[in-house]
Amino acid sequence: MNWFDTGDTQLHWREDGDPNGAPVLFSNSLGTDLRLWDYVLDHMPKTGLRYIRYDTRGHGLSAGPDGPYSMGALITEAERLMDHLEAKDAVVVGLSMGGLIAQGLAVKRLDLVRGLVLSNTGAKIGNDAMWAERIATVEEHGIEALADATLERWFSNGFKENPELHMWRNMLTRQSPKGFNACMSAISRSDMISATSGLRLPALGIAGAEDGSTPPDMVRELMGLIPGSGFELIRKAGHLPCVEQPEIYAKHLIRFMDSIGHSKDG
Repeated sequence: MNWFDTGDTQLHWREDGDPNGAPVLFSNSLGTDLRLWDYVLDHMPKTGLRYIRYDTRGHGLSAGPDGPYSMGALITEAERLMDHLEAKDAVVVGLSMGGLIAQGLAVKRLDLVRGLVLSNTGAKIGNDAMWAERIATVEEHGIEALADATLERWFSNGFKENPELHMWRNMLTRQSPKGFNACMSAISRSDMISATSGLRLPALGIAGAEDGSTPPDMVRELMGLIPGSGFELIRKAGHLPCVEQPEIYAKHLIRFMDSIGHSKDG
């Protein structure tokens, strides 16, 4: 098990693939941990690429310092982890909250980011009133009170009949309520429109056709801020297409990385 002290918190992280390969950093969504990417990595090349994952603060096995958090703090901890692991010129794959982190990381440290995959995310997600209501609900009743509505937005109609849904419900409800709320606060105060519109680097947007959290039009609008970026819509998938359609998701990642020559021979 790997731990890294950022100076502000302690992050749980892991590395897979080729230790000498080109780095790929994965940043997960609110309410999930680094296991979000397990299925995708099963379909990714075993050589030439170095896969780095971590639990965002307040999630998984990472520490959860007192909140609220700022998006700047979440971006800084990803930056410090990459510096620690000497993961420069990486492709950064961020989903939902992780997509906001990925955008901020590219704006702040372009030396670390060669390309972006912005999955099921936006330049701004939701509004203040929505996040305030969810934060109040968790404070009073815990994450359990949001679980059913969250899963309804997260997954396609077909997947909701899958017994595996219970596993993802467990992952969500077993997160730290304190960390969950602190990250919601960070998301609520994040507006990346102006900053992201200044980015000039290879970028790919991925959306789930049945995403109830960050609908495809939100992802399309985000990618319109970055000239020359691509967009892929994954059908029969909701907010977590890497879970519902991991083989298709991996193909999009591989195609994007091949297009920018992001691989090293094992």
